[in-house]
Amino acid sequence: MLPLSLLNSSQGHPMLVELKSGETLNGHLFNCDAWMNLTLKEVVQTNADGTRFFRLPEAYVRGNNIKYLRVPDEVLEIVRQKNQQQREERQRNGLNNVGGGGNRNYNNYNNRGYNNNYNNAAGGGQRGGYNRGGGRGGGNAGRGGQYGSARGGRGGFGSGNGRY
Repeated sequence: MLPLSLLNSSQGHPMLVELKSGETLNGHLFNCDAWMNLTLKEVVQTNADGTRFFRLPEAYVRGNNIKYLRVPDEVLEIVRQKNQQQREERQRNGLNNVGGGGNRNYNNYNNRGYNNNYNNAAGGGQRGGYNRGGGRGGGNAGRGGQYGSARGGRGGFGSGNGRY
């Protein structure tokens, strides 16, 4: 469960916000943004010692000052149900493997003997060699590095023992 989805679902519900300074704010969450900046309504502010209380109609809390948030259990259950529904919907629509990638093989300029192999796996693997070989079928795959280049002999069948 992501914190921002939890906060967005918490709008309109009461919550406790503890600041890094030790002060606490109790109020209803009115608004939040991507940086966890919060706007609370009907706020009771307590100092760090817990000896003084202040009633405020509205309070703005900058996200980097927040130490702790307490939201009601009912909000947690709402967010869990939303996440479960989204998961089921993705499975029904077949979008469970988004960004799969896989191997792509681009064979361009075969009449010149160029063979470009790119490996676009989801994990971001390194690219295969840029193989340049004369003759039919291109040369061998390049060794190491991001771009290896092997040059085949003219008229051969791509058996190039080239330099890098």
